[in-house]
Amino acid sequence: MTTPARPGFFNRALLTRAADALAVAVAISLPWSTSATSILVIVWLAVLLPTLRLAELRRELTTAAGGLPVLLLLFGIAGMLWADVALIERWKGLDSFFKLLFIPLLFIQYRRSDRGLWVFGGYLAACMALLVASAFLSITAGPWWPNHIYGVPVKNEATQSGEFVTCIFGLLFLAMEFYERRRHVLMIGALAAALAMAANIFYVATGRTALVIIFALLLLFAAKKLRARGIVVLSAGTILIGAIGWMSSPYLRGRIVQIWTDFQSYEASDARNSSGERVEFAKKSIAFIREAPIIGHGTGSMPALFTKSAIGQTGAAAAAATTNPHNQTFAVAIQLGLIGAAVLWAMWIAHLLLFRGPGLVEWIGLVIVVQNIVGSLFNSHLFDFTQGWVYVLGVGVAGGMVLKRQSPKAAAGSAGPAP
Repeated sequence: MTTPARPGFFNRALLTRAADALAVAVAISLPWSTSATSILVIVWLAVLLPTLRLAELRRELTTAAGGLPVLLLLFGIAGMLWADVALIERWKGLDSFFKLLFIPLLFIQYRRSDRGLWVFGGYLAACMALLVASAFLSITAGPWWPNHIYGVPVKNEATQSGEFVTCIFGLLFLAMEFYERRRHVLMIGALAAALAMAANIFYVATGRTALVIIFALLLLFAAKKLRARGIVVLSAGTILIGAIGWMSSPYLRGRIVQIWTDFQSYEASDARNSSGERVEFAKKSIAFIREAPIIGHGTGSMPALFTKSAIGQTGAAAAAATTNPHNQTFAVAIQLGLIGAAVLWAMWIAHLLLFRGPGLVEWIGLVIVVQNIVGSLFNSHLFDFTQGWVYVLGVGVAGGMVLKRQSPKAAAGSAGPAP
């Protein structure tokens, strides 16, 4: 007489489904709350870890797309050894690198899951809700809202406009797909949602970095998706929408013209303003990199370096006591040298190559990587909370789905027996 097998310590299939649900919850919370996102990420990690197998981890870490983010994290950990700052400052500096560890974990999860599109759908739904809230606050000019920024329910203009840019180009791809399939009602709906988000950027909360990213992604969309006739139509539509926005939105004109006036003011009198400060950040960042070009000043060293450089300065130079040089390459190279910067760019390139395919998932991944690269010319987006997690979550989920499609047999083998 055989004894029936006892159930395992945990139900792997149940935990896998719970991890998928938690990933969707993270995506929904991301545009709204840093605290909720942080809590959900911890819970998601606790649920996912027991489902992992050593062979899966080894497989992802030996690829460029999965291994380079972890290599950058490990370099950040090593950088604590030669940083000439207090231990607490080293830990604060390392905090920006930790999220990179989640990329290969998400690759594993979405190699074996069929629910990746739910993550992107949840993020889009959260951004649509944010759009509605932004429109409501714009109409009511609600001074009673805790954030007190016109038309921005949570966080800030740059973050909100960046979130909408991601959704706009996902919707634009869907609209093209619906057009090709003659599903005109869905096409109109996708275009209407994209135009509503674009209107919010033009009239309510303009992030100037977002405008540069829009231009870059339009070029990418034309190259990936359109032929000659489509490029003409897209160009004409872009010029028309841009002209309407420029003529009808004093706010948009003011935000763009301010860049030029800020630079003129900085050049004439070293005045303290956003553009002048960024010039100072760049000058000092390059000087710091020259002082330690190979392995940098160590993890967590940026605040001390910038603070020391601002002593006795005036104008824009005095404002350069910062923890953020507003450039991702500088933020890594100051701490980890040119070797660290090379690892950063190798990671970006590996992720670009991962999303070479023609499908929606590849397009979403490509948009997120290009948006992060372009945005990181003007900000340290990989180290910023919202933009960094959008990158990690987007690349991780889309990358896992692409890898599953490329090796279905390996994915089926890693999933284990069906429940």
